[in-house]
Amino acid sequence: MIRRALMAKKAAVRAALAGPIVTYGLIGLCCLIFVIGPVSGLDPRYGTGADLLAAQTGYFERWGVIPSELLRGSSHALLTPLTALFIHGSWLHLLGNMLFLFVFGGMAEERMGRLEFVLFYLVAGYLALCGYAAAHADSVQTLVGASGAISGVLGAFLYLFPKARVTSLFPFLFFLPLRFPAWAVLIFWFVLQWMAARTATTQPGVAYLAHLVGFCLGFLYAWARYRGSRQWRGAPSVEGGGRRREG
Repeated sequence: MIRRALMAKKAAVRAALAGPIVTYGLIGLCCLIFVIGPVSGLDPRYGTGADLLAAQTGYFERWGVIPSELLRGSSHALLTPLTALFIHGSWLHLLGNMLFLFVFGGMAEERMGRLEFVLFYLVAGYLALCGYAAAHADSVQTLVGASGAISGVLGAFLYLFPKARVTSLFPFLFFLPLRFPAWAVLIFWFVLQWMAARTATTQPGVAYLAHLVGFCLGFLYAWARYRGSRQWRGAPSVEGGGRRREG
């Protein structure tokens, strides 16, 4: 009996180690950084009111991407496209990004392998933020969020698993859970980002252009890297669809 319990425990440990630990690690790191930072409002050391707002503004300026500074090429500014991937502007911003990473990241990680996946994630996110900065060279708004990297994961997923089916909730359909092929959901998402990017202003908001850049980079990388070796598999479900922009 004891031997059987030990064998079951070992099997559970092996299963956990065989899971998408990079995806889980990225989610955990983003959540941890958010909770201990000033944006969550959970740490009393940052104060309240004006003090908290000043702490948040300084936080975004230190770790977020400021396009005009990035293009000047200082050593600190060149690191910010990496640090910004782990900074989020609100609870909703964090939870939305982590949901998509949780749903689509695991299969992409399994297909690519852990080392390749984490390098792909960081490079796609870095280049997505740089692409946004290049298009808004004079902007002094800070840009934070993992959306550029996650968009890269979505682009890669579209190429690798287009026939997988995902469950989505659409507000205009009264949030009914409906299952669609991944290619339909992701292309619909891409079109929405493209339409939003065309009408975006220079005011604080969502950096849709970074999403588009990340998505295209992810798709092109998967196409170049895995041509002729796509795997058709099922997929888990996904629901949904200071001055700063959130990526």
